[in-house]
Amino acid sequence: YSKNLLDDTTLDLLMQLAEQSRLQEAIQALFSGEPVNASEQRPALHTALRRPIGDSLVVDGEDLIPLIHDVLNSMTELVNRIHNGLWRGYSEKPITDIVNIGIGGSFLGPQLVSEALLPFAQQGVHCHFLANIDGSEFHELSNSLNAETTLFIVSSKSFSTLETLKNAQAARNWHLAQGGSEACIHRHFIAVSSNIEAAVEFGIAPENVLPIWDWVGGRYSLWSAIGLPIALSIGMSNFKELLAGAWSMDQHFQNAPFAENMPVIMAMLGIWYNDFWQAQSHAILPYDHYLRNFTQHLQQLDMESNGKHVRQDGSVLNYPSGSVIWGGVGCNGQHAYHQLLHQGTLLVPADFIVPVVSHNQIADHHQWLYANCLSQSQALMQGKSLEQAAEELREQGLSHSEVERLAPHKAIPGNRPSNTLVLERICPRRLGALIALYEHKVFVQSVVWGTNAFDQWGVELGKVLGENVYQRLTGQTPLTSTDASTQGLINFFRNRHRG
Repeated sequence: YSKNLLDDTTLDLLMQLAEQSRLQEAIQALFSGEPVNASEQRPALHTALRRPIGDSLVVDGEDLIPLIHDVLNSMTELVNRIHNGLWRGYSEKPITDIVNIGIGGSFLGPQLVSEALLPFAQQGVHCHFLANIDGSEFHELSNSLNAETTLFIVSSKSFSTLETLKNAQAARNWHLAQGGSEACIHRHFIAVSSNIEAAVEFGIAPENVLPIWDWVGGRYSLWSAIGLPIALSIGMSNFKELLAGAWSMDQHFQNAPFAENMPVIMAMLGIWYNDFWQAQSHAILPYDHYLRNFTQHLQQLDMESNGKHVRQDGSVLNYPSGSVIWGGVGCNGQHAYHQLLHQGTLLVPADFIVPVVSHNQIADHHQWLYANCLSQSQALMQGKSLEQAAEELREQGLSHSEVERLAPHKAIPGNRPSNTLVLERICPRRLGALIALYEHKVFVQSVVWGTNAFDQWGVELGKVLGENVYQRLTGQTPLTSTDASTQGLINFFRNRHRG
């Protein structure tokens, strides 16, 4: 993290701020199962999902580790049956395609890991993800599937998420229309949910429902049975390597001094720029094709966790909290938004993420990729002064007036901060550690800001209003509204929509 706007004094002050925020106590509370989610009076125990067998974690008189490993054993049995061709569809053909139906944390994390670890994918099974309620997504996906050999995983902690249930019903109807039967539907639908009754009512056999607990937040749930599509893609041994990598970061987070603690350092740097330099966004720039969805996962992880305006006690913040997380994969961004990073008026801290070893070495492509990553961070730091720009133009033989005209456009301010995270290569263990690193970074920031990283009440209002708008769109309630803008848009839809 040497390319940052700080010296030893500033770093020491940031570590003091972490200590004064009672961060060590908060870390202990997180890992021990105290109700760190104050608004819902729940613990946030996603870290328990990574604990090795033989460990113990007693919460409210119950040891959670045996429960967790019972579910891992159930996942292992299911994954082995599918990989070995023992799970058969209604026509007795083995399963070849898995479709995970879920949204938010039931989609972003599993999709990220499955695609990031594609080089570790098992032969014979292909994983797909269906999240959007837009019928076009289901249409395009279903055109590539065979109902006889497709297994759907309905992933919803509450089993009440609108988008997931609508897509699950569409999948069920499609399956039956393609020749499936109600009698054999249990061969093609399983669920991951804490609401087992609702899953069974939907038509999923009780033995085909894997549990998830209310102390696992959606955006932290890929380590649980929500990660079943990951395990089906890469196998249970690799899934357990993913857990082990995250657990290694958990141990580092708990035990390393703050000044040597990666999540703490990254979190405090983020607070430094967010609260003291008025940076309002943070760019995530993975230089690896397999990490192309990493930014999307971090958007939910960070913005849903730290997008809060009140403290745990309900008092209103009088300082900025969460940042806008954005970015994308490597060199593509250099030909798009990196211009703003280099010469824009906004300060945008950036994280560069790059592996030393590529899974697919083609000529000298990876050397160029790695060189581009380092040179971009160097350019952000170093910049180009007005005099340097002018000298380059003079060396090209331009006249004095042309140099005066062009030099300001070619000058680059520099002094733009960034971190560079280098992995040996993308593999289950290292990916697990990387994701856990960002989870803990987000938690540290919430502690310093005094906010709750584990609720998301902001997303609920839109859901409630959405039901009301739907009723008006479909004519099930009178066309009255409290605001003319929304009513006008409803009227526009009703006057033109057919179907």
